[in-house]
Amino acid sequence: CPCLIYGAYIFLPFDAPLLPTISARLVYTFRCAAFATFPVVLGMIVSGISRLCSSALEPFGELHREMEIHRTYVSQSVHLFILYFFNMAVLATYLPQELLKLIPLLTGLFAISRLVFWMSYAIGRSFRAFGFSMTFLPLLAMLLWNLYGMFVLEPENLLA
Repeated sequence: CPCLIYGAYIFLPFDAPLLPTISARLVYTFRCAAFATFPVVLGMIVSGISRLCSSALEPFGELHREMEIHRTYVSQSVHLFILYFFNMAVLATYLPQELLKLIPLLTGLFAISRLVFWMSYAIGRSFRAFGFSMTFLPLLAMLLWNLYGMFVLEPENLLA
């Protein structure tokens, strides 16, 4: 993940717009986070279609394996998206202007990693660790950077 983010940061030809205020940074983060909901919404659609097309006599009874995969994926993706979003919002307030390009890159990584997790989870439960680690390890890095920023870089503004 760090190599992927670094390569995208160096080689992709876009820059973040000038965002001098915290409110502008949060709006930028909201807009980027809207794209991170794509895998979750896609999972909800596929889960609904698989429930609709199932041959179960009781729709709320025991789920088949493929429906269970989609339901678990959507549930975990919603939980991870909430963690991602709050970490990204805090991260946007601490990053300097030249590093704000990381916000859309981390959003893209989140969306791609959730789709990789979904595919690997459908293949077999033992393969899902790769996709989950692609989601969780950047989230952990963001959390550690946020804690570092709050307690070391700007402890005087912790509650301001």
